[in-house]
Amino acid sequence: MATTRKPKLAEIKTKATTESVEDFLNRLPDGQKKTDATVLLALMKKLTGEAPVLWGSSIIGFGKKLYESPTSGRQVDWFRLGFSPRKANLTVYIMDTAKHATALQRLGKHKTGGGCIYINKLADIDLKVLEQILASVY
Repeated sequence: MATTRKPKLAEIKTKATTESVEDFLNRLPDGQKKTDATVLLALMKKLTGEAPVLWGSSIIGFGKKLYESPTSGRQVDWFRLGFSPRKANLTVYIMDTAKHATALQRLGKHKTGGGCIYINKLADIDLKVLEQILASVY
């Protein structure tokens, strides 16, 4: 008789915090990144109907889910949809970019990897296409 391995909930470094998302955004240097982060925040609030939560020191997440790694089977508490205004780009976390291959072809200038969409600035993409992708994730 084969036994089924029960996934174990893993402890990860990046966790939901109680820090204010507004305070985090206010600490961003004024400019395009801050403007784009504010637009993404409003868009994700509208799509999810959820309050944003700061995860770790720089990720804004919406909702909560138990995510299981398809490769390791490791389970972690994570957000359903999120983004981070990083120095190099805006990182949008959607988990499975392959599901959105057709829409991503219409998105505009971006890169993908590891369940993320990397965007230099929102002016480089079609925001309506991004909204469609995000709505289908949530």
